[in-house]
Amino acid sequence: MKIEVLFPEICNLYGDLFNAEFLRRSCPEIETVNTSLKSEPLFVSDKPDMIYMGSTTERGQELAVNKLIRYKDRIVELVDGGALFLMTGNAGELFGTHIQQEDGPDISCLGILPIYAKRQMMDRYNSLYLGKFGGMDVVGFKGQFSHSYGDNSGCYFIETTRGDGLRPGVKNEGIRKNNLFTTYIIGPMLPLNPPLAKFFLSLMGVSEPKLEFEEECFDAYKTRVKEFSEPARGFRY
Repeated sequence: MKIEVLFPEICNLYGDLFNAEFLRRSCPEIETVNTSLKSEPLFVSDKPDMIYMGSTTERGQELAVNKLIRYKDRIVELVDGGALFLMTGNAGELFGTHIQQEDGPDISCLGILPIYAKRQMMDRYNSLYLGKFGGMDVVGFKGQFSHSYGDNSGCYFIETTRGDGLRPGVKNEGIRKNNLFTTYIIGPMLPLNPPLAKFFLSLMGVSEPKLEFEEECFDAYKTRVKEFSEPARGFRY
């Protein structure tokens, strides 16, 4: 099994890369393939069991989308065929139609998802996050200079319990299209959410997923869900 990690030299903020590393450590059959901006992606000639991309800078987004747009037809083919994609942080914005800048022209994106992003570089959004997916709690953190706009009510990834979803005031978080998942949650969200990590391993074809440090991960997860559920806990910071 292979996880293709796209552009780790630039899509590496907040510890996002450990999501792929955690899955690899949890299943010795998994190999991670790091694709640089200078390389042809593995997905062009093969079908990885997961394609992963994490958070990057605004300039990094431009570099990444300029690379990916060359392979748009192949990416559409993979998404339509059920290939597994996980995009965390602002990586998912590249699958929308465009990114609006405050002081420059719109940045054209892949146009696979019915959303677009707006940057607000003087208004950083930081928050905790608590939601539900497939009956499981999802906890995490957000830190971003942009939000996405469009209707994801029929294709959202996570239903928000506390915090904001795709943008402030919207409860539906992220996008799911077939097995393409995007979320604004940053950092090592899979170690923080062991049920979700097992879900993705199952989608990759692992019949009985067993996580690295599984007991410790679940203990920390249960504590964090309890803490994030406390009514007095503030979510914006």
